[in-house]
Parts: sequence; structure tokens; C-alpha cells
Amino acid sequence: ETMNYDEKAAEARRRAEPALQFEVDDWGNQQKTAAIEAMYQEHQTQLSRFLRRRTNSQDVGDLVQECFQRLAASGADIVSRIEKPGAYLARAARNLLIERAHVDRRRFASAHHEYDDTEHPGSDPHAALEARDMMRRVEDRLERLKPKTRDIFLMHRFDGMTYAEIAAATGMSEKGVEKQIAKAMTAILRVKGSRS
Repeated sequence: ETMNYDEKAAEARRRAEPALQFEVDDWGNQQKTAAIEAMYQEHQTQLSRFLRRRTNSQDVGDLVQECFQRLAASGADIVSRIEKPGAYLARAARNLLIERAHVDRRRFASAHHEYDDTEHPGSDPHAALEARDMMRRVEDRLERLKPKTRDIFLMHRFDGMTYAEIAAATGMSEKGVEKQIAKAMTAILRVKGSRS
């Protein structure tokens, strides 16, 4: 049986990505080890694909490894309660990407030149202040949403996932995903509509 080009490329990527490497003692008990190994075997390719669409390809292997290291560091009871490993791992990967973005933003901000009105005579400091205030209020509103609603909204708006992709990752129906995004949008529009 011959492999087509896509299958060969996928096989080559799997070989190039580092194997999952942990000491059994680090994981605690054998059941936890077996559960994580099974998750890795079943979801590593899907998780790599998810990350490859959102970050540099050279970072994918490290991020996959870090997702599973964090899972391994959690308690055996947490691992045993994971009902939808694909959705759990997608959320863990997205959280890792968000953490990296925050670190990069802080690094950029510390290296960024301080704003000076004399350098930008045409800019409107009042408009900039209002825009920053609006962003702060939108962020506050997002933080007050239920975690599921917030995660789904962020998957759609910031990760660029379609309703179908989010439904597959979370185990919800597309209609359910649509309702959660509508809730988040309504909350944000209320903030934009208010001036307080």
C-alpha cells in the first residue's frame, strides 16, 4: 500500500516532533501514566495541527510537550475527570499561547519608547485615553462572563476558529456555540453603548 504526499508529510512531521518524555515517578501512579499516554497517542496530531495554525511551526513541538507536562503535573483525580480530552488540550494550548502573548507584550512594552506629544503633534490624547478606557471596560466585561462563554468567544474572535471547529473542540452543538458568542457580543455592546 502506498502513501500519498500528504500522508508522507504528516508521517515525517510526527517523526520530527519530540516523543512524549516523562519519568513514571513524576506522574504518580500507573493509571495516570496510562491515561496521559493514551491521550497523547490519540490527540497529539490534532493538538499539533491546532497549534500549527496559530503559531510558528518551530514552536509546535515545545508547546505540545508543555501541554502534556502540565497535564502530568496535575493530580491523578484531575486526569481521571477529563471527559473530553481534545477540548481540554485545545483549551490548555490556547492558554499557553495567551500566556506567551502576555509575556511578549510585556517584553515589547518594556522595550517600547515612551509616547511623547511633541513627537506626535497631530494625535489626540483625549481620543487615545477614551480608547484605552473602552478597552479596559471591554476586558473587564469579558472577565465577568462565564468561563465557557468567554473561552468560546476568544476561540472565535482571537483564535479565528469557526463555529464548527469550536463545536468539535468543546463537544457543543454549533447552535450552542452561536448562542455563547451572542451572549459575549451582547455584553460587549452594552459596554460600548454605556459611557459610565
